[in-house]
Amino acid sequence: MKVHEYQAKEILRRYGVPDAARHRRGKSGRGGAPRRKELGGRVVVKAQIHAGGRGKGGGVKLAKDADEATELTKKMIGMTLITHQTGPEGRVVRKVLIEEALNIDKELYLGITLDRRIGMRL
Repeated sequence: MKVHEYQAKEILRRYGVPDAARHRRGKSGRGGAPRRKELGGRVVVKAQIHAGGRGKGGGVKLAKDADEATELTKKMIGMTLITHQTGPEGRVVRKVLIEEALNIDKELYLGITLDRRIGMRL
C-alpha cells in the first residue's frame, strides 16, 4: 500500500493519534495563500511523492512565510523529483503538504513489513 504523508496523517488522526504540526495540502500555488497564512510564520513545503529522500532531492523546503510558501509550491508542482528511491526517471510532483515549521527534539521512524505468506495469526 502506498500512502502519501498527508494521507498517513489523516489516517492516524482518525484513530486518535495527535499530530504536533498543523498543515494544509495543495495541488497548485494558486488560491491557497489564505489557508497557508492560517498556519502563520515559518512553514515547510513538502513534495508528496511515493519515495523517500525527498529532502535530499529538493522536495522539502523551508519558507519564512505564506508568500514564500506559495512561490515554493509553484516551483515544486510539476517538477520531476529524483531521489535514491525513484530511479533516474524520478516522479512528477502533483501535490504538496504545507506544514508549520517546528523545532524538533527527536525524530522517530516506524516501519511495518507485511508477509502475506504467514498471514495474520493471533
